Amino acid sequence: MARFDRYMLSQLMMLFGFFSLILVMVYWVNQAVVLFDQLIADGQSATVFLEFTALTLPNVIRVVLPISAFIAAVYATNRLSSESELVVMQATGFSGFRLARPVLYFGLIVAALLSVLSHFLEPMASRQLEERRTEIAQNVSAGLLSEGEFLHPATGITFYIREITPVSELLDIFLTDTREENIELTYSARRAFLANTDAGPKLLMFDGLAMNLDRSTQRLFTTRFEEFAFDISGLVDIENLGPPQPSALTTFEILSLDITALETVGTSRSDVNFIVMDRIAQPLLAVVTPLVGFACLLLGGFSRFGIWRQIILAIAMLVVIKAADNSASDIAISNPGLEVVMLLPSVMGVTIATALLWLSAHPTLFSRRRRTAQ
Repeated sequence: MARFDRYMLSQLMMLFGFFSLILVMVYWVNQAVVLFDQLIADGQSATVFLEFTALTLPNVIRVVLPISAFIAAVYATNRLSSESELVVMQATGFSGFRLARPVLYFGLIVAALLSVLSHFLEPMASRQLEERRTEIAQNVSAGLLSEGEFLHPATGITFYIREITPVSELLDIFLTDTREENIELTYSARRAFLANTDAGPKLLMFDGLAMNLDRSTQRLFTTRFEEFAFDISGLVDIENLGPPQPSALTTFEILSLDITALETVGTSRSDVNFIVMDRIAQPLLAVVTPLVGFACLLLGGFSRFGIWRQIILAIAMLVVIKAADNSASDIAISNPGLEVVMLLPSVMGVTIATALLWLSAHPTLFSRRRRTAQ
């Protein structure tokens, strides 16, 4: 790698690390505030809070990296231009395409980081996060149990436990369920246990009495039971942990799914193709956006008044590329089998960057045309 390439690449990487850190902190704090309210309200410890925020970081970093790469490219190019370093390099015979080579290296590095995040780290973190959410929700159901108090874990539910033994056995429990309009259910049992099952947490009651009061007819039905299971998953809003969704699988795991596995997770082959293509397209955009930003700022040459017009053009080009990316995603979702259109924004970005670099090498083209017209 030439000395200029190493120098410019080091500038890009340094600024990229700085802006990535700032943007990750901003996004992370916004998500951490929401998580803090949810977890602390449920009585969770600071350790659980830190674990959850750490598991959300891969997704935050995946979102932030393309933006910070674009900002780093624009900022570095602006500084090199204001200090006349780019002018000197152009005076030595470096074309716009030659000057863009370190920016291309930089984009490829960012794309490699994004690929690792998109294909491996972010899906694994998402799956671990969902598993931990389910575990904590089930632990919350156990935390609702307090002896000697009438508890109201949900609207229409009253629960009482006389004593909880050291082996987590519940003695002399009373449960009333009035969630249905004309039906009142009352359960009492000498002992009970709280059990986590595949279908969610259950309250297993032994040696008890069930009473069903129909308020519309004022009739009371009583039934004695030796064993009875009451579903309490609805009381703590627990979602059962089923098979992981495709978004929580690595790309290799997604591609290895057969028809039976797809039906198990409730998805289709077109959905899988969309997820995989999206994970391929986003790193490619990370290569394109720095190139477009650099090419825009290379137009016009050196000016004592700065290159703010080129910066505005670069931002406008970024907005256009991002709008095209959103439109391509909508088309791919609406038309299964056309997932390849998600690569078109990257192709469009490369075309724009190439055209701008070519124009930077012919700065007198339009002025010559204007003089000819006059």
